[in-house]
Amino acid sequence: MPPGGGPMTDCEYSQISTHGSSPMESPHSKKRIAARRKWEVFPGRNKFFCNGRIMMARQTGVFYLTLVLILVTSGLFFAFDCPYLAVKITPAIPVVGGILFFFVMGTLLRTSFSDPGVLPRATPDEAADLERQIDIANGTSSGGYRPPPRTKEVIINGQTVKLKYCFTCKIFRPPRASHCSLCDNCVERFDHHCPWVGNCVGKRNYRFFYMFILSLSFLTVFIFAFVITHVILRSQQTGFLNALKDSPASVLEAVVCFFSVWSIIGLSGFHTYLISSNQTTNEDIKGSWSNKRGKENYNPYSYGNIFTNCCVALCGPISPSLIDRRGYIQPDTPQPAAPSNGITMYGATQSQSDMAAATPLLQSEPSLTSEELHLPGKPGLGTPCTSLTLGQPTPPSSMPNLATQTTLSDILPLKDEHGGHQFLTPDEAPSPRRMLAGGSPLAHSRTMHVLGLASQDSLHEDSVRGLVKLSSV
Repeated sequence: MPPGGGPMTDCEYSQISTHGSSPMESPHSKKRIAARRKWEVFPGRNKFFCNGRIMMARQTGVFYLTLVLILVTSGLFFAFDCPYLAVKITPAIPVVGGILFFFVMGTLLRTSFSDPGVLPRATPDEAADLERQIDIANGTSSGGYRPPPRTKEVIINGQTVKLKYCFTCKIFRPPRASHCSLCDNCVERFDHHCPWVGNCVGKRNYRFFYMFILSLSFLTVFIFAFVITHVILRSQQTGFLNALKDSPASVLEAVVCFFSVWSIIGLSGFHTYLISSNQTTNEDIKGSWSNKRGKENYNPYSYGNIFTNCCVALCGPISPSLIDRRGYIQPDTPQPAAPSNGITMYGATQSQSDMAAATPLLQSEPSLTSEELHLPGKPGLGTPCTSLTLGQPTPPSSMPNLATQTTLSDILPLKDEHGGHQFLTPDEAPSPRRMLAGGSPLAHSRTMHVLGLASQDSLHEDSVRGLVKLSSV
């Protein structure tokens, strides 16, 4: 009963589970982390929208310029030219223009928003396994770091093709693949990175890119031709200057189409040539299958027929995406840490040697042999301990060097002073290099007291075990 006399209210306590989460982690945050998708941690330089359904490059400024040019030019044409042309010539003009416009926008968005064929990067385990395979193939057995070779050679239709190793993705790129420096991804059948569409052009979106530039060339020619027709028909009625004043939008459309139609038509013709010969822009620029490299150099990917090459590029099946950007991230399995005993090994770096010299076992007070300090009732070990140079690789104990072996009694002379107590001066006590600076407490102390008789024997045995462990390395 409380002091006031009233009844004690019941208190409810909730049990705290310490097995499911850490003290700094709540169950809600744990569920949120488990529900993350792969596009959220994608290593490449890409942007994702609509929960990973849309994938683009980070540099999208030119893509928005492409959208503005197409939308503004087509909008002005449908608003100011098509009403006049539908009445004076035929209503089919706005219909055909609308079909071309929607086809251009559809292929543009399909090219810009899709995965061009990005190859997934190797996991740490896969990269380590690949390096082991390379070491075995090269006949290396050393445990040191050895960078893998940059190329492998495979034969495709009688032609030798080199597979290059990507040090960013940790994979050997398949034939015709290349690493895009802007998106930081390896792309299968890489053609080029097009800033006008805001994405790479590769195996999975090349056909849509070709349809885009081909339909855009038709739309540009269509708009330019009927804008000129509109101006001519108006000039026949009211004069040329009055026609320009009555339809200023037609002047803007004609200027935009005139300066863009040449590059668009030229680009369409160039990619028509590439499709007919089954090449990529990357291969054509590098001259991979040029006859200048030799008479026996030929394109192993060509089917030898223009019609077949075009059908394969435009009508073949589309391979699925390999990165699974909308998949959920699986919980990582903890990897076992590499065994380490903290002892300096052969070939260790200077920092590792300093760390070995700073271990508490080697920094403790120097141990004494049974000849130096005889303990009543305690038998001596008989064999003197060898001195070791701290911070340096220790040779195996099975190969002794008599010229360098000294006993600890040679290093640690004892003095009978101060009433039967035994002391060591700081100058006589051995210290590792760079470990006892002038400002350390041990350097300023005047004496170092030898341990009591009860603990000296155990310290000596610990030192012997430590030295044997060092010598076994």
